[in-house]
Amino acid sequence: MKWITRDRPKIDRIGCPWLIKRFINTEAEFMYFPKEEVFTKAKELGVIPYDIPGAEYTHEGEYCIFDYIVKRHNLTDSAVQQIATIVRGADTDSFQLTPQAAGLWAISAGLSYNYKNDYEMLNIGMKL
Repeated sequence: MKWITRDRPKIDRIGCPWLIKRFINTEAEFMYFPKEEVFTKAKELGVIPYDIPGAEYTHEGEYCIFDYIVKRHNLTDSAVQQIATIVRGADTDSFQLTPQAAGLWAISAGLSYNYKNDYEMLNIGMKL
């Protein structure tokens, strides 16, 4: 299972790979491309686009893609549900949802500032 999204990942595009690899497919691979190339590359490579308008796996109302994956794949673990709220708060600037949301946003901003290579950023983000 391979996934593709736009480059320069932030909260959702780092959190979703963690979620997918931990709870859906341990062998999943992730690719980053400029947003205008995502759908063309997805079709060409036969991979799943995510976190981009027009993809099945994208934001749904006030919910972010992390929430959509939890719902779509029936992930009911209470810790995953809590993490989903934190990710949503950070990703949608809804810091009032949980006290951890602002911290996750700050970590993501720090990753983006310190890592210019999307795959290095993903590797470090997956550990965090």
